[in-house]
Amino acid sequence: MKDTDVRGVGAETRTGFRADCPSRPILDQIADKWSMMVMALLERPTRFNELKRNLEGITQRVLTQTLRRLERNGMIKRTVLPTSPVGVEYSLTPLGESLREPFGRLYDWTVEHSGEIQKCQRAYDTRADAQLG
Repeated sequence: MKDTDVRGVGAETRTGFRADCPSRPILDQIADKWSMMVMALLERPTRFNELKRNLEGITQRVLTQTLRRLERNGMIKRTVLPTSPVGVEYSLTPLGESLREPFGRLYDWTVEHSGEIQKCQRAYDTRADAQLG
């Protein structure tokens, strides 16, 4: 039987998880919890303060860093509005839009399995506590 991964890629062509793989920093930058939540909120152009209001627990600093990282990676576009005072809104680029579907599947999977995962966490914690005590 041929050794293949879940995508059907054979072992002889797999690159593995090399430290110098260019996908690693990109995954780190776009797949963190705040980036995923920001992109989920950007169904339409949205201002900074509206994003902040809808992301309970995020600080202004972390939201700013997240938005800059997403903009740098081409996932979102920052538009300065000709208002007084000057306003800024954020929207998905076509590249960012292409991530909505896979992010949505990941979110749906998380919601569907959250009870099972929490049950596993409690069982693990109980075993770990028993080993320590």
